[in-house]
This record gives sequence, structure tokens and C-alpha cells, in this order.
Amino acid sequence: MSELCGIFDSHSHYDSAPFDEDRSGLLSSMLGEGSPVCGVIHAATDADSIRFGIEMSRKYKNFYTSVGYHPELQFSLPEDPEGFLEKALERSDKIVAVGEVGLDRHFEGFDAAHQSDLLKMQIEFAQRHSLPLIFHCRDATEDFLDIMREYKPEGVVHCFSGSPETARELLSLGLYLGFGGVLTFKNSKKIKRAFAEVPADRFLFETDCPYLAPEPFRGKRCDSRMIAEVAKCAEEIKGIPAQQLIDLARQNTETLFRIGKDKL
Repeated sequence: MSELCGIFDSHSHYDSAPFDEDRSGLLSSMLGEGSPVCGVIHAATDADSIRFGIEMSRKYKNFYTSVGYHPELQFSLPEDPEGFLEKALERSDKIVAVGEVGLDRHFEGFDAAHQSDLLKMQIEFAQRHSLPLIFHCRDATEDFLDIMREYKPEGVVHCFSGSPETARELLSLGLYLGFGGVLTFKNSKKIKRAFAEVPADRFLFETDCPYLAPEPFRGKRCDSRMIAEVAKCAEEIKGIPAQQLIDLARQNTETLFRIGKDKL
């Protein structure tokens, strides 16, 4: 797919149904010798997703995982949500983050107060365990910023789609920003402007696969190799060679999630 190499996907969902038919073969090939992909992080969303990430982290050397509850699944929590997270941490030494956590006010039926409480609980859990967080924010920017200002957590706002002004505030709070396929879309001018302002040591590359495949694969199932297309688009924005951007994003991922080169 590309001659670019050293791709580290900081946000993936290989437990999703579109991978059911060929998951094992794809991961074995993509995470094997000679692949352009050097590592992936699974962003957990619920109890089953947490179990999947731990299982895959044991199976593949360069597969890492998080533990956490997605805001869209706020009513599908285990009986003891925090206790479940505590027990999960005991099951793998490759849990590198708490996530995917955050706020999502896009669909009807959400409970805003419950979402905020769930997010705060997970931030406090992460801070107790000295883990960074993987954040999700959709249609809730002001509420999200208020919580970030209050807690000043360590982590990344994944699939960043906000304005340059929002990017600057999140960066000022010490957060990283994640960019994926959306950066390549023709109508993503605002995101491109934001990315142009992000320092070289504060961005990550991601897929959110199987979703949000970049151009020219838009509409197809996404996988970590497609970050090469994101890097090519990023080169046009920053004027930095795509391979150098991939290398920077990998270094930033390793730094944020405290992944040593000896583990890759």
C-alpha cells in the first residue's frame, strides 16, 4: 500500500464487526515482520472491548490496549464500573491508557450529567494509576473544555475535528491531538488549519478503524496501513516529509503512552 514505514496507529477498533471474517490473518500480517505498521493501540469502549484488547495484547507483541467506557455506552456498564477497571489492570502489562472516554451529545437519549460523572470517574481513575487518557468529544466542546480545565489530565483528544482556537486551548492544557482520515477529506479545511498549528511533538496519527478511511479509500474499511495516506496529506499542510511526520507521530505515541522501544 505504501513505501512509508514505522506507522504507529494510536487509535483502533479491531474488535468491530467489519473485521470478523479476517481479523486474525489481517493482524498477523499487519503486525508481522516487514509490515509498514510497527504498532497499534486498541481503544476500548465497554467491558467486552476491554476483554478483547487484553486478549490481543497477549497474542501480539506490538498490540497495546486501553481500558474504559465510551460515552455513547453510558447505559451499558458493568455492575461495578470502577471495580471492573481495577481488575482489568491486573490482567495485562500492556494496558497503556484509560479510554475511550469523554462526552458525546450527538444522539438523542443521552444523560449529560451521567456522562460527565462517568468521564470524571475515569479521569480520577487514570490519575490514580498514572495512566494517560484517550478522549472522545462530539457536540460537547464547552462542557468538555470545562472538565479539562478542572482536571488538567494527561492524554490525547482523538480524531480532533475542532477549530484552531479549540486546538490551541487543548494544547495549552498539555493535551495531545490525534489526526486520522478526516484530515484528508476535501471539506476538512478547519481541521487542516488546526493541524497546521499543532507543534511537532504534540500530534498523533490514528485510524479509528474500521471507520473514517482516508482518501482515496473513503467509504471502504479502514486499517492501520492507511495512515500512510494521512501522512501524505499532512506533508502538504506542514511542508515536512511524510516519513518524518510518521516518525514524529510514532515518537509522540511512545512518549505519551510510555511505550519503550524494547517493547516494539
